[in-house]
Amino acid sequence: MAELTGRRVAVLTEEGFEDLELWYPILRLREAGAAVDVIGTGSAPEYRGKYGLPSRPDKTIDQVEAGDYDGLVVPGGWAPDKLRRYGAVLAFVRDIFAAGKPVAAICHAPWVLVSAGVLKGKTMTATIAVKDDVENAGATYVDRPVVRDGNLITSRKPDDLPDFCRTLIAALAE
Repeated sequence: MAELTGRRVAVLTEEGFEDLELWYPILRLREAGAAVDVIGTGSAPEYRGKYGLPSRPDKTIDQVEAGDYDGLVVPGGWAPDKLRRYGAVLAFVRDIFAAGKPVAAICHAPWVLVSAGVLKGKTMTATIAVKDDVENAGATYVDRPVVRDGNLITSRKPDDLPDFCRTLIAALAE
């Protein structure tokens, strides 16, 4: 397993996140030695996942900068539709992406990347429900468990989480 001691990773959260897609990467990253901050929009002190698990942010988006982190995870569920409405979230995503740091998105999370304008020319995957969105944003969609294109790491659904996390951890260890 890759050693991530000294690496800091941000994980975005909002109401309606997909429970496994938030908590599984957090636990795997921490197990690998990374420091993980859960970052909320500031709209609430705590968010609930689709299946009821809570997520209490460590910080809000207005308290962080891309330079504070070595990578970013955007979980799926319905939270991405809320996250994409915050200019500060989109700027944070753009800044991390532009710095060449790993940006990992699963399921519906590419909605945030579409709104941030970072997908043009990328090859990626996502839940089939957002295929048209990512293609209209200039990406090439492929149906695979995980796709890495440079610093962009994407997966389709909770079943893909083992491949998603292995690929993310490897990218952060580089």
